[in-house]
Amino acid sequence: MSAALLVRTLRDPASAGTLDADGWNRLLAAARAERLIGTLAYRLEGVALPDAVRPILDDARRDSGREAQQALWEADRAGQALRGLGVKLVLLKGAAYVAADLRAGQGRFIGDLDILVPRDAMPAVERALIAAGWEWVKEDPYDDAYYRRWMHELPPMIHVERDRMIDVHHTILPLTARQTPDAAAMIADAVHITDGLYILSVEDRIVHSVAHMFADGDMQGGLRNLWDIYCLLPDADPMALAARATRHGLVPHVRQAQRLAGAIYGSGAGLTLWDKLVRARLLARDGWGRESRKLLVFAFFVRSHWLRMPPLMLARHLLIKWRKGHRPQ
Repeated sequence: MSAALLVRTLRDPASAGTLDADGWNRLLAAARAERLIGTLAYRLEGVALPDAVRPILDDARRDSGREAQQALWEADRAGQALRGLGVKLVLLKGAAYVAADLRAGQGRFIGDLDILVPRDAMPAVERALIAAGWEWVKEDPYDDAYYRRWMHELPPMIHVERDRMIDVHHTILPLTARQTPDAAAMIADAVHITDGLYILSVEDRIVHSVAHMFADGDMQGGLRNLWDIYCLLPDADPMALAARATRHGLVPHVRQAQRLAGAIYGSGAGLTLWDKLVRARLLARDGWGRESRKLLVFAFFVRSHWLRMPPLMLARHLLIKWRKGHRPQ
């Protein structure tokens, strides 16, 4: 499987020296599909590469560097837009990693700018962003009401001139989720980095990444998310991480992330049956980088919605989305 080859190469870059042309095709296809090709390019620095591969990875490094600069500029613009509100603006995910020059940010492709602000500041933040040129990606009354009533963020917004999206969070999981992380504590303990911008504490960065991957999502792009966790874990104090996971109600998920990160990217770890099922989902790609094991993928898609809301709400929501033409990929 191409995903297993990608994992092996990230774990042991020197192993790429044994690949033939077919192996390189499978590796690059998986890296692109998982949005890990920039990370792979950094991991393979210093490794002898075929002439046909070197420019592909050079381009990936340049592209990821450009995205990092764009993300930092968007963070600066968001900070400028909110400067007069007296609101602590906390960067999340990729923008936070590159802003703090963390290992998890090396080669990372960054799409939307994700920020966290206090819930009671959301109306003022929304007005300030609109005044600064952001607008709604699409205006759908049902989606707008759903986001505002049940979700952990505003509906996505995009800047009219720069064509860059921003996701404004007031917590890290939907309000209907089974876990209720303490977003106020996350914001209170956020670390100032520069010019009015903050990032989560070491332990909260891990908890947030774990929550996004294991308590909310359908594992799509999970190898990249798990790589983030693997890179973040060495910076955390184990006791402090356990205490923070307890504070946010995510102890089982953090423990599972630690096991899987160790088993997939590290020196190995004992896995439970559920861990092995998650690993199978993460590695579900064929030799062309396409998702395989369609039934398993669909099961995790359904599970992601099950985690987000009670059964009756889930059934109603899926029915409405189905009528609107939404289909899982």
